[in-house]
Amino acid sequence: MINRLIGKFKGFYLMEKAKDVLKNEEGQALVEYALILALIAIVAIVALSTLGTNVSSRLNTVATCIGS
Repeated sequence: MINRLIGKFKGFYLMEKAKDVLKNEEGQALVEYALILALIAIVAIVALSTLGTNVSSRLNTVATCIGS
């Protein structure tokens, strides 16, 4: 009889631990930070691509002026 009660207690304990694991929201924060980081990376790449073209154009203009 005691063994059966101990078995039920262990089962109850494992079910409670499983519920705690499912309620754990730490993984969500990590995913949110990863999404923010990805968004920042995309914005930086687009900005650098645009600015890189403009800077290259300006440098070519200066080089042409100096050469002539």
